[in-house]
Amino acid sequence: MINELADRIVDNVSLAVKGKRRELRVICAAMLAGGHVLLEDVPGTGKTLLARTLAKSVDAGFRRIQFTPDLLPSDITGINFFNMKQQEFQLRKGPVFSNIILADEINRATPRTQSAMLECMEERQTTIDGETYPMECPFFVIATQNPVEIQGTYPLPEAQLDRFMIRLALGYPERSEEIAVIGGAAAQEISAVCTAEDIVKAQQEIDSCKAGEAVCTYIADIAAATRRHGSVKLGLSTRGAVALRRMACALAMASGRDYAMPQDVIEAAPYVVKHRLICRGYSGAAGGAESTADEVLRQVLDSVPVPTEG
Repeated sequence: MINELADRIVDNVSLAVKGKRRELRVICAAMLAGGHVLLEDVPGTGKTLLARTLAKSVDAGFRRIQFTPDLLPSDITGINFFNMKQQEFQLRKGPVFSNIILADEINRATPRTQSAMLECMEERQTTIDGETYPMECPFFVIATQNPVEIQGTYPLPEAQLDRFMIRLALGYPERSEEIAVIGGAAAQEISAVCTAEDIVKAQQEIDSCKAGEAVCTYIADIAAATRRHGSVKLGLSTRGAVALRRMACALAMASGRDYAMPQDVIEAAPYVVKHRLICRGYSGAAGGAESTADEVLRQVLDSVPVPTEG
């Protein structure tokens, strides 16, 4: 059962990442839904620890890519090099060929390098010298960016933001948890609680989750409401609406149900919708876009009638 699998993973990761069970549940649901995650948070909140522990929990491959302004697309995807001993060209695969990828500070790389991730994330494949290579399965990207420090960064374009199923922040731990961490609480040894094959099977099971006509209509109404909102220049896309349905299904199955309800859509909406909204009059000030999107989504959810049974 997917809910048992999700609980095992969240419990295991919680041994290392303290006090973030709700966020871990959402990230786990996004992974089971086949999406990718954008963590927008200040340094030192456990983003790398989360990704590494998650990879250990599912016994999957893990690679960390540190994005910098001089990083080239071939540094991510790989290159064909001439082997003098074999007298032939051979492929040296880049770090993107793994199961769980931590794209650290993705907004520090140039747009050319950022775009190298697009095909990998959306199509689950990459092209090297005209040859197409599939990504590993499962393939899950956790990208991070610092929302405070914007000098020397290249903001992610809307087309790339739309490739992330959800965006969220871990935030600082609760006081008691932080005191334990500061006091040097011994980290518990993390072992695998499932296999990569289990994740692949769970991702396939998400397709069987029922999202009835009422739920799909509710999602369509939310998308339409964001597009006609006076403060929004670009609302939720159709791809974003599909991501909202799939994320709602993942949360439903993580809760032990094989059908999605409007409450699942409401729970998923803040993570799926806000980073896809382009608000009018946004000047680029830190936190301005986030607060505006928060208000827009609140108004949209308040204005769209929630469907009820029968």
